[in-house]
Amino acid sequence: MFRILALLLTLVSALPAAVHDFDVVVYGGTAGGVIAAVTAAREGVKTALLEPTAHIGGMVSGGLSWTDYGKKEVIGGYALEFYRRVGAWYELGRHAHRAGWIAEPHVAEQIFRDMLRETGVTLFERRRLKEKEGVRKSGVTVAEIFTEDGDSFRAGVFLDSSYEGDLMAQAGVSWTWGRESSAQYGESLGGVREKTPYHQFLVNIPAEGPAAKLQPPGSADRAVQAYNYRMCFSEVPSNQVAFQKPDGYDPRRYELLARLIEARTKEEGKTPALGSLIKIDRIPGGKADINNNGAFSTDYIGGSWRYPLAGYAERARIWQEHKGYQAGLFYFLSNDPQLPEPLRREMNRWGLCKDEFTDTGSWPNQLYIRESRRMVGEYVVVQKDLQTDRTKPDPIGMGSYNSDSHNVQRIVDVDGFVRNEGDMQVAVQPYQIPYRVMLPKRAEATNLLVPVAFSASHVAYSSLRMEPQYMILGQAAGVAAAMAFRGGKAVQAIDGSALGAALLKQGAVFEYRAGMIPD
Repeated sequence: MFRILALLLTLVSALPAAVHDFDVVVYGGTAGGVIAAVTAAREGVKTALLEPTAHIGGMVSGGLSWTDYGKKEVIGGYALEFYRRVGAWYELGRHAHRAGWIAEPHVAEQIFRDMLRETGVTLFERRRLKEKEGVRKSGVTVAEIFTEDGDSFRAGVFLDSSYEGDLMAQAGVSWTWGRESSAQYGESLGGVREKTPYHQFLVNIPAEGPAAKLQPPGSADRAVQAYNYRMCFSEVPSNQVAFQKPDGYDPRRYELLARLIEARTKEEGKTPALGSLIKIDRIPGGKADINNNGAFSTDYIGGSWRYPLAGYAERARIWQEHKGYQAGLFYFLSNDPQLPEPLRREMNRWGLCKDEFTDTGSWPNQLYIRESRRMVGEYVVVQKDLQTDRTKPDPIGMGSYNSDSHNVQRIVDVDGFVRNEGDMQVAVQPYQIPYRVMLPKRAEATNLLVPVAFSASHVAYSSLRMEPQYMILGQAAGVAAAMAFRGGKAVQAIDGSALGAALLKQGAVFEYRAGMIPD
């Protein structure tokens, strides 16, 4: 009797806490994931959005307030709707504008939440995929996913809209990370970069101690472009949180920056402006979006390399390492006596925003994961797709931002001076994005779409990775998911022409026309 009871208890404990059935399940509440879920719901299918944290919007609500739009004319559909909602929030119509391309973090998140609520998407927050055995497949079909709290989610079609591509990876879909060699896809920008003029040491700083040497230009590696937190600073004293000394702070960590400032002061004949050390873009509310700028800034160069292969615990450590680096940098710039007093005074005009990220100590709730896993799917977008082969038979939207990779590593050049390597800022012409970029190989998964960790080389991903494009891809994924569900088809079997026609009716842009600015 006791053995039977014990067996029953074991079976019950092995069952999911709750089983949820939906037509479409979107994993990852990034901006692309929100738009994907909103789109699917607008198409009339029962849709759930699962987000591992307590916040939605990814970087758009996580500190990236200054939109990387490239050519505004290529942004249409529901992405443009989001930016027009921003414009309405700030009443830009008073100034004859409809779209708002700059938003405070809390405003962006509220707009995303409004869109989800209005369309009836069921939002599950704090629902992270089980780190192992989180996906159950039946052949090439994703049948069910499991979250850490024990719940189960079933659907006809799944979307992985996470920056990390966790669902994709557990579903057995091919993926890669790092930089391909220039030879692999015939990309002149591929692999290790020989010389890069931007965010570079423009004065010679002799290296101290052993350091990495430059690998052969064009060679492949598993290095990843730098991450950072996109900070939200305030210059309003009543809304400031002072820069605090972080645990484990060591000013020697920023000695290279001090030497750089000293060399630049001597070379330029004046103290470098703070804006040449960190990028300061003003946003509403007396605030600013703070990003990397120059040779030594908020990018934690080299700190991202482990991330694509890291488990959850190591990812948390990497996030904390980035926070420690940046918090220390801000404290150094505002307090270290070896720095010029005018620079410290300029830094101390700012502070963290008291009214942003209130549940995380005014620190952004999202690390800027510029690139992690990348799917290797039905079609890999590469450099030529951005530069020469810019039209596609299955367009779902357009991209236009330059190829933009942040630095990957800090090295010593042949003359013994410190240099950064990996930066890529190469202009492109507006190009069409193919539906196939989201498709896993048919032999690996037939009911999964990947609109964020999509199929692209490092070079191509560096342009397509902008948040408006994630939203454009999310909209297309939402329509395609509804079509696949209703038709009982594999996502690879969706009629590209029918998908394109549906997207055009929703305001998508497939053709660039200069001057037709959508505001």
